[in-house]
Amino acid sequence: MRTVRGIAIALLGFLGVGAVAGALPLIVDPSGKLMRMPMSLLEHSPFHSFLIPGIILLLSSGLLSLAIMAMAIRRSSHYGWWVTLQGCVLTGWITVEVIMMRTAVWPHYLYWGIGLLLIALGLALTREARTA
Repeated sequence: MRTVRGIAIALLGFLGVGAVAGALPLIVDPSGKLMRMPMSLLEHSPFHSFLIPGIILLLSSGLLSLAIMAMAIRRSSHYGWWVTLQGCVLTGWITVEVIMMRTAVWPHYLYWGIGLLLIALGLALTREARTA
């Protein structure tokens, strides 16, 4: 289980740092120009700028991932369920993003995969905790 926990920690760190790094430019410049993202990406969404998506990204995939990573490092009680939750949040985020953008590109598949892997790892950690 050490390997499972280590992979979960690495994925949560990758996701958390990447999400914070991606969210901050969207919050600082909601036009998307810092990230070279055209406003047309928001055409089929309820958003008029990247501010709200940036804030949601920062909280749901950035800060939450880093907090869950800290829980996994400390082996806090029930941290496996939190890892599973983060996987669900991530797959939900990516699914909604693809629906709103009406297209899927390779990073979407990568993050869907990470989300599904976090769900599986979290469930394995939870099962292991119950049998210990």
